[in-house]
Amino acid sequence: MPSYPAGMTVSNRSLTILADALRQRRTMLRTKWRRLEPGRQALLVVAHLRKGETYADLARGFAVGTTTVYRYLREGLDVLAAMAPTLSQAIDVARRKAFVTLDGTLLRIDRVGMVSGHDRAYYSGKHKCHGVNVQVIADPAGRLVWASPALPGSRHDIAAAREHGIIDALHAAGISTVADTGYQGAGPAVRVPQRRRRLDPDTGRYRRLSDNQKAVNTAHARQRGPGERANAQLKSWKILRKIRCSPSRATTLVQAVQTLILID
Repeated sequence: MPSYPAGMTVSNRSLTILADALRQRRTMLRTKWRRLEPGRQALLVVAHLRKGETYADLARGFAVGTTTVYRYLREGLDVLAAMAPTLSQAIDVARRKAFVTLDGTLLRIDRVGMVSGHDRAYYSGKHKCHGVNVQVIADPAGRLVWASPALPGSRHDIAAAREHGIIDALHAAGISTVADTGYQGAGPAVRVPQRRRRLDPDTGRYRRLSDNQKAVNTAHARQRGPGERANAQLKSWKILRKIRCSPSRATTLVQAVQTLILID
């Protein structure tokens, strides 16, 4: 089979930390021999996450079987997911920031059962596709602070944030938060843009925002804009652009990618 040299925009530190974690796991399991050393297994896992390489391509490139690739990937992803920060740890980091941005993003999926309407929970009416909802907290510069476990794509952003306990945690910590209108009603700690006023009974049209309200929305957008960088950073890992495994494994993928982003 032909092969070619390629590179990845991932730091050596990420590979070293993952390799050390895999080595510790093998020591704990008292593993005597593996086809690939921890460093090579770490490279295999990162290549799958960063470049979205298939099992068959990885098997040819690393000279192992596809079943071995599956086992190594599953083990590596579980190790990375276990290293991901919890919400309480993320709140501790957020306390040291001037404010944080809260936003939801949809990660597309294609493996979802269509029998008996099982896919309906994963269908996003906003994006017109199936996916999973992930809540993302970012700092003022747009750096990732925390990414939530995945929920079905039909879940509204504020409902997902409440289910994860994000809203309550932000209120309890007194952290100033900037979000879009999808979080309307989240409480005083979560600032959202000014919405259009109610219908004018005389004209039947929405009343326009005042100049001051427009200025507030402009300033709000400047603060919230960099938060989109965290969403883009997640989706720069090709494995998350379209998740082709079972939706039940989406949370593990998100947490694994999150760990590598925070290490870098």
